[in-house]
Amino acid sequence: MFSHVMLGADDIEASKKFYDACFKALGGREGQVDPKGRVIYMHNGGIFLITKPIDGQPASCGNGSTIGFAADSEAMADAWHKAGSENGGTEIEDPPGLREGAGMKLYLAYLRDPAGNKVCAMYRPG
Repeated sequence: MFSHVMLGADDIEASKKFYDACFKALGGREGQVDPKGRVIYMHNGGIFLITKPIDGQPASCGNGSTIGFAADSEAMADAWHKAGSENGGTEIEDPPGLREGAGMKLYLAYLRDPAGNKVCAMYRPG
């Protein structure tokens, strides 16, 4: 069901210290910091990230957070985006499409739900 979870944090170093310890206790590894300063954790097929909010505002419950839903294809991600846009969602960021960075290629489609939560559909091309 989920592709990843991203949470906002103002103090990335303090958050990394906390999550490194938590994930090690679960058998995971320390997070890796990418060129944008985000900390990425991958374990048992799940991805969890911490980041400063993109909008430059302080992190808060939900600000900087993204809930990602796994899609089986680009077409499915596009269909998800279209259905959400037509049913109360707000289009945000770039249009749905392939993004490359940190050695990864991802097809992403972003929306805000009617309550303002940032959500996305993600397809990982083979």
